[in-house]
Amino acid sequence: MSSIILAVENNVATITFNRPDKLNSFNREMALLFQSVLDECAENTEVRCIYITGAGKGFCAGQDLAEVVDPDGPGMAKILGEHYNPVITRLRTIPKPIVAAVNGVAAGAGANIALACDIVVATQSASFIQAFSKIGLIPDSGGSYHLPRLVGFQKASALMMLGDKVSATDALQMGMLYKVFSDESFIEESKKIAAILAQMPTKALAYIKHALNESASNNLERQLLLEDEYQQKAAATSDFTEGVQAFLEKRSPNFKGE
Repeated sequence: MSSIILAVENNVATITFNRPDKLNSFNREMALLFQSVLDECAENTEVRCIYITGAGKGFCAGQDLAEVVDPDGPGMAKILGEHYNPVITRLRTIPKPIVAAVNGVAAGAGANIALACDIVVATQSASFIQAFSKIGLIPDSGGSYHLPRLVGFQKASALMMLGDKVSATDALQMGMLYKVFSDESFIEESKKIAAILAQMPTKALAYIKHALNESASNNLERQLLLEDEYQQKAAATSDFTEGVQAFLEKRSPNFKGE
């Protein structure tokens, strides 16, 4: 059974972490396969939204520690440089919206993979843990970048140092998540978000993503120039023409992602 399952339907690529007996923790094979699958989704013009979730009870428990302590394993330098850093870079640069549907525990790198996605939703019983300090490590996989931008410096510092388990409800209140759904409605409601995104103007969504990425290091003057650049690109798309025409004709737009 593959550690990553990919299914494409109705312009949505569903990626499922599939090591449920290990709470979908990553080993080298899974990390490299995840990168390959993300590349496939980026290149596939049929895919207009990516939806990531986990099999079984967990979303992702982060790194499989058995691989870390294995003397014949890849070692920490490769685990970061060849596994997680390339994954986070892909999540932030793929020009398509990515939904993290957190169906259970998201710990360590698993939590930070979720937080690197464009829209994060969780089931009510899910939880998030910056577990690194519990074993003498620091947050990786972009955690020290994304978490303070989501919840603020002080809260992020406490969560990283103490390694508190954060419920989905608390994560929502902190600003980590977009929405929390009941366990019963989670699959339906989270997939509904992906389905909506898959029918929206894909290039405009990509420009939004790029603008947000660059806003973290830009001053206002540079960001205004960037908005000007991306707005002109968005206005040159077929979807913009369709959106305006649909508005004038008082009908729903039929976006093609072009």
